[in-house]
Amino acid sequence: MANVEQSIDVEAPISTVYNQWTQFEEFPRFMEGVEQIRQLDDRHVHWVVNFGGSTHEWDAEIVEQSPEERVAWRNTDGKDNAGVVTFHKLADDRTRVMVQMDWAPEGVKEKLGGALGFDTRRVAGDLERFKELIETRGTATGAWRGDVPREG
Repeated sequence: MANVEQSIDVEAPISTVYNQWTQFEEFPRFMEGVEQIRQLDDRHVHWVVNFGGSTHEWDAEIVEQSPEERVAWRNTDGKDNAGVVTFHKLADDRTRVMVQMDWAPEGVKEKLGGALGFDTRRVAGDLERFKELIETRGTATGAWRGDVPREG
């Protein structure tokens, strides 16, 4: 498994930052290679992503979600991946977003890309674009503030 850990500080209140992150169908606006995400229900999303010159699709389950604290997921088919995004209030108008993600590189391209840190740089770039989106807009495009309790 490859592991990616990145964080960024966003000049916006934690509620705005968290609310925008819960708008999964908006991810293509700031995530490189993400072509589409469909929210199937409160706990399930379908991803269509292009990387390494190939299109990949998979379903993921939100395994834990707590407003203004965390969103955790794992794949249910397709690309083997799991992770958590946590939100940390630094000040009334400043929030740290931390991403921790594990994924299983497949094939030579993905293994080489992971070894060279392309995955880490991609996530860092995604976070920079997320920061720009929030700081430019000043508001979230929507919000889902439901709780998904961790099972087990």
